[in-house]
Amino acid sequence: MSRFAPPPPWPNCVSSRVPPSDWMHHIAPLSGVDLARVRSIVEAMPRTEVVEESDGYMKVVFTTAVLRFKDDVEFEQEGGGVHVRSASRVGRSDFGANRRRVEAIRAALG
Repeated sequence: MSRFAPPPPWPNCVSSRVPPSDWMHHIAPLSGVDLARVRSIVEAMPRTEVVEESDGYMKVVFTTAVLRFKDDVEFEQEGGGVHVRSASRVGRSDFGANRRRVEAIRAALG
């Protein structure tokens, strides 16, 4: 059972736990990696804080550079990959920031 909340109805969240038909929110999971590897990448990113980690789950808070908005990013190990949910705490649109963040993590994983 996933700990991820369903995404809100507006475009400020991406999740690998929603079906691909939900084009506004769906993003592919991080394949072929484990949570420890994801943590090493995330900890090297600026303005991050791991706020919870237990039993194949990790929650990280990212703070934006200019306006200091907080974004919550969750990771769940499952099989040979890691599911991810990234969401802004405020606003209805993030102008693609959460999707770009997850794709930057994916790129850093190689």
